[in-house]
Amino acid sequence: MKKASILMIIGALLLTGLFKFPLWNIMLGAPQYPEPLGMNIYIDGIKGMNEFDIKNIDGLNHYIGMKTIPKPKDMWEFTVFPIVIGSMAVLGFIIGILGYLKKISYNWFLGWLIIITTLGILGMYDFNAWMIDYGTNLDPHAIMKMQNPDGTPMSYKPPLLGHQKMLNFDAYSYPRLGGYLMGAGMLLTLFAYLLGKRSKSLN
Repeated sequence: MKKASILMIIGALLLTGLFKFPLWNIMLGAPQYPEPLGMNIYIDGIKGMNEFDIKNIDGLNHYIGMKTIPKPKDMWEFTVFPIVIGSMAVLGFIIGILGYLKKISYNWFLGWLIIITTLGILGMYDFNAWMIDYGTNLDPHAIMKMQNPDGTPMSYKPPLLGHQKMLNFDAYSYPRLGGYLMGAGMLLTLFAYLLGKRSKSLN
């Protein structure tokens, strides 16, 4: 149970990496941009990969009627997410310590994993909903009005995961280090639960 608890503690602490490293990244590449434009999405805001990336992306978006990249104060998520992640990291750490002291069972590890997984799914759903609004709710008075072959307005929603062609841009959307650390923390917690269950069955 002690080894399982140590894995639980490490898994929970890996969540704190989200306070320093980006959770997600979206890249936009086109022939007129030798260096792709990119933005890193943190739990408390969005930053350009390079100094003028956000400004250049907003400039491009203006022509097709897309909203500007939101500031932290524009989205409640950037206030709530740090609180949620911090709370889950602390809770997981406490559960790991109590498990190490044999005050609770390994089932608490699974409970924490279920909660963080649920929160992660809800976060991805919210992120995708924001991108749908961002890419489809366009200004009707925009300079450029692009349409699909069937006459419907073209969507500029970036992919949630993977690659998508948008006009002459290639959009790429993938996790960054913070997201991988979160995934590793969840995986370690699963191992902690399985190890705790196995050690219990051997006793």
